[in-house]
Amino acid sequence: MSLTALYRDSLALLTDLYELTMACGYWKAGVLDKEAVFTLYFREMPFHGGFAVACGLQYVIEYLQNFHFSDDDLAYLATVPGSDGQPLLPPAFLDYLREWRFACDVDAVPEGTVVFPHEPLVRVRGPILQAQILETALLNMVNFQTLIATKAARVSLTARSEPVIEFGLRRAQGIDGGVTVARAAYVGGCASTSNVLAGKLFGIPIKGTHAHSWVMSFDSELESFIAWAEAMPNNSIFLVDTYNSLEGTRHAVEAGKLLRARGHSLAGIRLDSGDLAYLSIEARKILDAAGFPDAAIVASGDLDEYLIDSLKEQDAKITVWGVGTRLATAYDQPALGGIYKLSAVREPGGPWQPKIKLSEQIVKINNPGVLQVRRYYDDDGFVADMIYDEETGVTDPGLVIDPADPTRRKHIPDGTPHELLLAPIFRGGKPVYEPPTLDESRARTQQQLGKLHPAIKRFVNPHDYPAGLEAGLYDLKTRLTLEARRESG
Repeated sequence: MSLTALYRDSLALLTDLYELTMACGYWKAGVLDKEAVFTLYFREMPFHGGFAVACGLQYVIEYLQNFHFSDDDLAYLATVPGSDGQPLLPPAFLDYLREWRFACDVDAVPEGTVVFPHEPLVRVRGPILQAQILETALLNMVNFQTLIATKAARVSLTARSEPVIEFGLRRAQGIDGGVTVARAAYVGGCASTSNVLAGKLFGIPIKGTHAHSWVMSFDSELESFIAWAEAMPNNSIFLVDTYNSLEGTRHAVEAGKLLRARGHSLAGIRLDSGDLAYLSIEARKILDAAGFPDAAIVASGDLDEYLIDSLKEQDAKITVWGVGTRLATAYDQPALGGIYKLSAVREPGGPWQPKIKLSEQIVKINNPGVLQVRRYYDDDGFVADMIYDEETGVTDPGLVIDPADPTRRKHIPDGTPHELLLAPIFRGGKPVYEPPTLDESRARTQQQLGKLHPAIKRFVNPHDYPAGLEAGLYDLKTRLTLEARRESG
């Protein structure tokens, strides 16, 4: 899939104006050769949970591969006025943008990787003007997809290996929201989507049968089901709650017998309202007694991980879950809150100078340096994540310090196996990464979640996974913070 299948060829203007004004400022200041490192990360867990699932990298790759300012883009920018009514961006700067050639190094966490606060999801290193101008678009692509993939993973975990269908297009935040949700939800664990365009673009399995309007358009429910069985014998899931769910189930059985007589099978029924636990239990009895033990019971109607968990506790006989509004809109948390911060600068050929931003809130003080993450593991799964500065490396045995509470520490024995989370994606603006298929990213999510302790995956008061700063990086951050506070008075 290419972004150009959905959008115009150039997405360079998918940005905030201040990225362009800062780029112009760097150009005017003559610091085009200065190099910078920017780190994209989030500060707090979404949904008050114990993990997040990284997603959106494929969009980032395609965006960067095709990044350029078209003549039409530049013609528009030439019309943008400053406060004095004169052109905001000088023609010579627009000519510079016309000749733009992406030249940065980009490292990122593969899609489907479980991640935690303060860990870099994307790291951009290169000319400061270029690295700066990418901020808004990268945040847009990674924030939302990571949020939705995380929500989908939570829902899928609750469904306990039963398939979840993403049903959210009609309630999603616009066209892009609907398409992007389908993709990210699939990475997070959903088995299929109702979104046909997403199916075409991404190869996601698509599912859907009929709505209440089909039933209402006939003189009787039974007549509508028989007509559906004749029209769609290989897609025979009947929506049974238009009038009375249990009577509707009996009508579905009658249509199922017709299907069977013609060499087809009753795929199942769908419940969209009412007491889903009670109705599914009673519907199961009706289906089984009529000789349809394999017919699925699909549930939909404002489901989320909490309601699914409650239905499981009530021994509901639901076997397929259609989750729409509360997944597609990330109902209980509308944004991830990811940020993109400068963490180091240098003159060409010189040493990296770590940079820090102060705040009265400790959580908002960024981590300085050229950051990477080590994930330690053993035979039972993941042990801890260590954020460190590539310029200074890691001292073994390791010590992981929680940046929000330095009294929380995790000692890592010497020789503990580990892997690096950030993979090389671009070098000098050239792609060096072979993106996995969407199915491979989805499988990675399942594999990663399987290596987390169950206490980290629970929804109420999840256990905190040990993720923090390497001791040397913690000391550097503390020193730079103290120095900056002294300098600021």
